[in-house]
Amino acid sequence: MAEKNYADKYSMYDLIAKKRDGGRLEQAELAFWLRSMLDGSVPDYQTAAMLMAIFWRGLDEAETFALTEEIVASGEQLDLRGLAGVTADKHSTGGVGDKTTLIAMPLAAACGLKIAKMSGRSLGKTGGTADKLASVPGFRLDLPEAELLQQVAEVGLAVVAQNKNLTPADKRLYALRDLTATVDSLPLIAASVMSKKIAAGAQVIVLDVKYGSGAFMPDVASAIKLAQLMVKLGQSCGRRVTAVLSSMSTPLGAAVGNALEVAEAAEILRQPECAPVSAELRRLCVVLAGEMLYLGGLAVSRADGWRQAEAALQEGRGWRKLLQFLQAQGGDTAALEAGSLAQAEYVLPIEAAQSGYLAAADAAQVAEIVQFLGAGRERVEDEIDYQVGVRFQKPAGAWVDQGETLLEIYASSLLRAEAAERELRSILRIVAEPPQLEPLIWGLVDERGAARPWAELTAEQ
Repeated sequence: MAEKNYADKYSMYDLIAKKRDGGRLEQAELAFWLRSMLDGSVPDYQTAAMLMAIFWRGLDEAETFALTEEIVASGEQLDLRGLAGVTADKHSTGGVGDKTTLIAMPLAAACGLKIAKMSGRSLGKTGGTADKLASVPGFRLDLPEAELLQQVAEVGLAVVAQNKNLTPADKRLYALRDLTATVDSLPLIAASVMSKKIAAGAQVIVLDVKYGSGAFMPDVASAIKLAQLMVKLGQSCGRRVTAVLSSMSTPLGAAVGNALEVAEAAEILRQPECAPVSAELRRLCVVLAGEMLYLGGLAVSRADGWRQAEAALQEGRGWRKLLQFLQAQGGDTAALEAGSLAQAEYVLPIEAAQSGYLAAADAAQVAEIVQFLGAGRERVEDEIDYQVGVRFQKPAGAWVDQGETLLEIYASSLLRAEAAERELRSILRIVAEPPQLEPLIWGLVDERGAARPWAELTAEQ
């Protein structure tokens, strides 16, 4: 953030009152607020008051663009311009069982994109990719910048925990939003997500915007609004951006839990024909990787991007890229290759009490149970158990016979496993008629900002 002497020109009291009364904040006023927040001259209670004023009054597009720019300018930025080829990044707005990064990014890298991703850790019901990767023995999340760039140049893919002073203003704002019930603000979410993506330096950004019980956005309409705003924000900073919209009403794929999710990702990449419970996750990852290739100019159409990603999957190039990437960062992949990465002390199956069709399990409720098992955090400093979680054996909508295993609970103690079993049995339903299931992929917001349903996209390819 540029050094400016704002202290004599602005009063935080006046700015809070201005926004409270529906006024519009200028970029210089936003810069004053963030700079003063970081140097301590504006106390947290005034920032909390400003966040609440924004929560109720909102920010227009110009304010949101300015806030995003000032958050980016508050710290360092990763310079990827020295890398040959097209640099790309993917971001999910958070979900339950969301291991798309571990599948889509190796596929995209195997097709020629250069990917340097900085990933977060889990907090609450959403799992962080950094924690999933930490379940691989020896994997390093803290590469120095020079080593990160070298790995991207040689391997095409690196994923690290944030190890630069990127967007410090966002870190402070996010912590206070979490404490003041102001997380669910569309402009604040958009500025938070896109400031980090812009600071991370990629030319191409594909967003996976989730909606449903396990996501920030409750429904498609609100997800479209968020996606359109984020696409505009990225484009205003010279990035090529689109957003895929996908449902998070039920857990994504078979596994929820760190090592279990890495194992599922490996199975999908290793076996061209995956288990039915992972099929929709597989399809979403092909779409995300294909969209990255299309935006990056490595595919002549979206359909060509999907075909290239599917070919990388079928030919095993995505699987080999995953192993190469993990090993380059110190990961011991022997257990992953042997199919034994998840090694919980107790594995407790839940069997169907009757025959019928398996209804969809609520994502938020499953997330709470997995967090109880120890796979997630309530606070950033909490320790997590990489081995615990649940793994579904049957997809929603499948016919199951009485006595068939519906899912397995992975736990560190029998008491927790049994408590989780009671909770899961209360939310797992078997019904007489095939349930109406929501499609996983609604569609996307394209580079023009238009919301395009999936049927329309596939019809024109």
